[in-house]
Parts: sequence; C-alpha cells; structure tokens
Amino acid sequence: MEKKEIEFIIKPNGEVEFTVKGVKGKKCVPLADLFKTLGEVTNSKNTSEYYEEDKEDKVRTYKV
Repeated sequence: MEKKEIEFIIKPNGEVEFTVKGVKGKKCVPLADLFKTLGEVTNSKNTSEYYEEDKEDKVRTYKV
C-alpha cells in the first residue's frame, strides 16, 4: 500500500498551500475539502494522481 500524506507549505505572507499525496483518483477531494473549513480557497488545481485510476476501487462480481 502506498504511503498517504498531506504536505503543507506556509508562506511568509501567511498563505498556506497543501498537496495531498499518495491518494489516487477522486478520493483526495474529501480530504482537500476538510481544509476549506480553515479559510478561503483562492486557488485549486489537481495533481497528476487525481487523474490516475485507483486500482483498490475496482471490484468485480461474477455470477456463476
């Protein structure tokens, strides 16, 4: 299992940037939304991991 982490950068002017890492697909959205409660979001962009397929989400069922 890949390591999941959130990287924070606090700029001298007080702005905070964060990046969700190790979470593929749209699973990062609820994590990112948690930080919206801390203040105004002025910019948002998806990382390349957002566009990757999360293989753990794939469940197949077969009728026998």
